[in-house]
Amino acid sequence: MPTATYTVTGMTCAHCVASVREEVSAIPGVTDVDVKLATGRLTLSSATTVSDDDVVAAVDEAGYQAVRS
Repeated sequence: MPTATYTVTGMTCAHCVASVREEVSAIPGVTDVDVKLATGRLTLSSATTVSDDDVVAAVDEAGYQAVRS
């Protein structure tokens, strides 16, 4: 099961974390999403390889920025 880690900037509260988690979870193939407010770390697991562009777009849709760590 592939995993990937990203750094998300702009999150300031638990609602931000929930928004990012919701958008990334909606990407086809994603099976688990963990978002840490304190570190800005987003870790996802997936059944198949997920495109970095898809993850960045999902985080952008939530209103934040992400880069692969």
